[in-house]
Amino acid sequence: MGSSANTETAMIIATPASNHNNPATNGGDANQNHTSGAILALTNSESDASKKRRMGVLPLEVGTRVMCQWRDGKYHPVKVIERRKNYNGGHNDYEYYVHYTEFNRRLDEWIKLEQLDLDSVECALDEKVEDKVTSLKMTRHQKRKIDETHVEGHEELDAASLREHEEFTKVKNIATIELGKYEIETWYFSPFPPEYNDCVKLFFCEFCLSFMKRKEQLQRHMRKCDLKHPPGDEIYRSSTLSMFEVDGKKNKVYAQNLCYLAKLFLDHKTLYYDVDLFLFYILCECDDRGCHMVGYFSKEKHSEEAYNLACILTLPPYQRKGYGKFLIAFSYELSKKEGKVGTPERPLSDLGLVSYRGYWTRILLDILKKHKGNISIKELSDMTAIKAEDILSTLQSLELIQYRKGQHVICADPKVLDRHLKAAGRGGLDVDVSKMIWTPYKEQS
Repeated sequence: MGSSANTETAMIIATPASNHNNPATNGGDANQNHTSGAILALTNSESDASKKRRMGVLPLEVGTRVMCQWRDGKYHPVKVIERRKNYNGGHNDYEYYVHYTEFNRRLDEWIKLEQLDLDSVECALDEKVEDKVTSLKMTRHQKRKIDETHVEGHEELDAASLREHEEFTKVKNIATIELGKYEIETWYFSPFPPEYNDCVKLFFCEFCLSFMKRKEQLQRHMRKCDLKHPPGDEIYRSSTLSMFEVDGKKNKVYAQNLCYLAKLFLDHKTLYYDVDLFLFYILCECDDRGCHMVGYFSKEKHSEEAYNLACILTLPPYQRKGYGKFLIAFSYELSKKEGKVGTPERPLSDLGLVSYRGYWTRILLDILKKHKGNISIKELSDMTAIKAEDILSTLQSLELIQYRKGQHVICADPKVLDRHLKAAGRGGLDVDVSKMIWTPYKEQS
């Protein structure tokens, strides 16, 4: 691209000198031709030098930083995470797996060489040197913010474990999946069995969640699969929405397949092979063809930390429809039926934290708006099944807790509450508790 643009520039500059029939310019033809030739030679020389410099950096090393054209047509800074040889191309023909440094890891992808602006290449520095140089340029506050962002969703990992996790999961192994009527781009690495290492796309049965390498295999499977909904008990149905409770011990293969699928869209969770200890709640949209999974959450059968939710996922085609908020609300309705307070397992993902903070804000402020007289954190917890610590942190983040006369007081100015409720956005789909048929889990002897 650089050389064609330079050639056009040279042609435009040279054009006036070629007008031999103009008497006003004929006298200076020799000088002008000489000048235009020099400009053309200089431009071509610059083009050749630029081309040599670009070719000199190929193939790009892992760790190289460069500008890359994204799907919005604009160039964004990336870091090369991995590379692979394109055996149909030339000596330096590689594909590169890049991380867009402005975006979440879920947007990491393989790209072609032509998407890169090679004039913007920054050579890879030794990581320790790079960190030292970067830290010298940052204030302590900036450094802390970057550190917090870097380990987002991995607070339970130490530095060595975090590096090991990122190294092991740095490249997405499956690019797309087919699930029901949808083809879905994946976000993260998932540790499928070794026989699937050569697959870029997997085909899932949307009912039993078995996965195959080829479309023909899926079609044969669908003719034999007699499931039209998740295995387990239907514990909720309202209009076209159903919720199924699946015991990981009774339906081990289904639960493990669900974990493989979910890990493609969850970066911060470990894949649990020991699914026996968990219950899975599968939310479905139902029609005359069956019950189609839109999302799920899992919870431990027995949690010493009062966790009422371990993992939560709304599949990408069904996001922004209120299903995530519905799943959160449903987990708290289960806690109410158990007579317990609950809290989600930490760490929360970036999207999970936003969803929970929004849910807690709407539930708590709605009560505060309607309540007359004083109310304590304990009373709010009893009414909502939200853990006291989550209530306190939510109200503090909204600056609704004040310290007066030696104790913390909730400030419930109606205008302030309305402003916060508006900022929290609308709630999700309502859980109709009257449509729930469920009893708390008890270990069978």
